[in-house]
Amino acid sequence: MPAMTDPVRPRVRSRLRGMIAVGDRPGAREGAVHPWSKVPVLRRTCLLLLFWAPWALAARPPHLVDTAPATLEKIARPYTRGGHLLARRIARIYSEESGRILRLPWYEGDVVHKGERLVELDPALLQADLDKARATTRQSRLALRRMQDLARRNAASQDELEKAGTALEVARAEQRRLEIRLARMRIDAPFDALVSERLAEPGDVIAARTHLLTLVDPASLVARVEVSELLLPRLHVGDPVRVRIDALGSGTHPGHILRIHPVVDPASHQGVVEAALGPIPPGALAGQMVRVTLEDRPRELLSVPLPALQRDPEGAFVFLVRGGKAERRAVEAGLPLGGRIEILSGLKPGDLVVIRGLLGLRPGMAVRSVTAPQ
Repeated sequence: MPAMTDPVRPRVRSRLRGMIAVGDRPGAREGAVHPWSKVPVLRRTCLLLLFWAPWALAARPPHLVDTAPATLEKIARPYTRGGHLLARRIARIYSEESGRILRLPWYEGDVVHKGERLVELDPALLQADLDKARATTRQSRLALRRMQDLARRNAASQDELEKAGTALEVARAEQRRLEIRLARMRIDAPFDALVSERLAEPGDVIAARTHLLTLVDPASLVARVEVSELLLPRLHVGDPVRVRIDALGSGTHPGHILRIHPVVDPASHQGVVEAALGPIPPGALAGQMVRVTLEDRPRELLSVPLPALQRDPEGAFVFLVRGGKAERRAVEAGLPLGGRIEILSGLKPGDLVVIRGLLGLRPGMAVRSVTAPQ
């Protein structure tokens, strides 16, 4: 479209040129000094720019932008988060007594069943102490019987009778203590499990509370992932999930949310979600990488195209087009929705936001949308 001409502006420009170059025009009277020529050149130029600036700004064309409306639509978006498999049931087998290891037949990867013998320590010293304690118990029992016979014939005092009874109780307690310690020289599996660590060898002389084996229950595997605190309120125990185990190929396995941890990391603003697999696929191992797809319930979300969202030290914002002018609007952004971004506050459905032409755009600047009717 041909540019419109303003008959006033040519006269203004002509007058300005005359004011700058007074006395240089043809026909100027020789020796005539115009009062304007006495003003220093730099000051004269600044005054002229101030006088001319409104016409220059008015002549500037509108800034061209592309716009798109903020839309409200019902979305059920799946969120995929990476994590790892974790065995929730782990047993770290420690020795409760010191001694020399006689038997430790299990290695990493071996399957053990509940009640199966895992470790056996040399019981010789404790067995000797137990034999001595049993003999002491028998002796104390005979001593008590003799004292009871003497007491019936009034040949022993009540105090002596009580001392004999106490000695028998002490002997029995020592015998029970040694029987318990002797039983601890043999360690059995607490549940069906896989051996994941072997930390000692037969013949080693170990102290009490030495770590010998680690067992994991493969049936207790769960997928553990971290998710944004913004997503946590939308998740519930029992919600269905899909789990992909990278080491087992591209297939997915069904599961459900088993638990949601009640604490969020203040540094990362992430919470922990655990998903149970049902059934656990063959080949799944603790520590393997997983990708868990969480199914969000359908709900209405207000969103704008992702390029519309801008950030600076003051926070997130968008540019609106209102009355042919650019208006900056602070917003609170939510989760990404593919090529769009959720807007939690600051906009309403139908608001036109600038998605292209943002370079050099300032609040209050005249704009013209090439995608929306004026």
